[in-house]
Amino acid sequence: QDPPIQTSSLDQPPESENTKQSNYDNALENLLNSKIRDRSELFRAECVRLMEEANKACKRMQADNQKRLDQRVKDINFLKKELEQKLEEIILETDSLITLQGRVQKALEACKDPLKVSVQCIDERMRRVPQKQLHDAVDQELLKEREAIEGVAVLLQRVLQQLTEQIRLNRSSKYHLEQDLKEKFEAQSIDKSCILMTHHSSNPILEPQNKSILPSLSVTPLQWESISDINLAKAEQQRNNSMSLRTLVESLLEQTASDLQKQFQATTLAFQLNVQELKKAKGQMEDHLSKVRILLEYNKQQTICEELEVSIQENQRCLSLAQGRLSLRQKRPSKEQCFDPAQAQLLNEVQVITAYITKLRQTLTQSEEEQRALVRCQLELQENINNKSGALYIDEVLCGQYREPVIIHNF
Repeated sequence: QDPPIQTSSLDQPPESENTKQSNYDNALENLLNSKIRDRSELFRAECVRLMEEANKACKRMQADNQKRLDQRVKDINFLKKELEQKLEEIILETDSLITLQGRVQKALEACKDPLKVSVQCIDERMRRVPQKQLHDAVDQELLKEREAIEGVAVLLQRVLQQLTEQIRLNRSSKYHLEQDLKEKFEAQSIDKSCILMTHHSSNPILEPQNKSILPSLSVTPLQWESISDINLAKAEQQRNNSMSLRTLVESLLEQTASDLQKQFQATTLAFQLNVQELKKAKGQMEDHLSKVRILLEYNKQQTICEELEVSIQENQRCLSLAQGRLSLRQKRPSKEQCFDPAQAQLLNEVQVITAYITKLRQTLTQSEEEQRALVRCQLELQENINNKSGALYIDEVLCGQYREPVIIHNF
């Protein structure tokens, strides 16, 4: 703008000059006003353009954010479904393991009664008489049964520890999946809230803009996805391990129950066969004892011995008679002492009678020995019968009473 023209008071223009000056000032003022107005209009147009551009940019960015948030919600929802499915699978598998753990615990408890019965049967059979404390088939089967039950109990205890550890690992995977799901649910809820937010809705209290996110707490999308993938992979691995362990344990329970059942049946069969043999032997001994008692009737045996003694005495009298005759004939005159038939007969009679007396005495001694042998046999038979009765009572009554309520079913 040109500076205003200053005029001296001494040089006053005429009235026409004043009019010209006024017109000039008006024109200048109009020109200045026109420039200001034009500039204002340009500024106003620029403001309108800037607002339209800002609005369009905001709408475009909001649309992009809406799409990105929608895609983010979909990604979270996809991973959330996978996590929920894997969580349900690991929960079901853990429940199956807990049920199987209960079965193993019951199987371990079920081994106590058969083991107690086996030990009781072994102890009862050890109380038999010394000559009967031989390791027969029943003892062998009882020892096998005890070893089998003890082995199964140790095996089931180890299996129980493995199941407990696998359940702990499953619950650990379940915890990580639940934490991941919880975080995914919170993130999904926040992103959905962001989608529903508008500039008309009530905005939450914003934190100061100058607060920056720590680099250690920020993750890339690949890292974010890999966290869930790691949790899913670990859960799947534990699930597969759990299924393999469950299959192995179920097969083991079935096999051990079958083995114990076979051994229990083998021991029971050995008891039955031994009881039959004891009854048969006891019956034979009782029959033999009854026969021995008939032969060992005291009066008959005494009569036989008396008759043998009478016969010996009669033969001794005959021998004395013959010897007396021989002695008397030796007193004949020397010329009359010839070996005539009477002398020969007397000598033969002495020899024969002496032989009979010797034989009768041997027979009497043998008869007395036989009588004592029969008595010993009777006592031995009676003792054996008592031993068989005792062994039969142990195997049939006591052991049968112990083993009768014990039934091994499938675990």
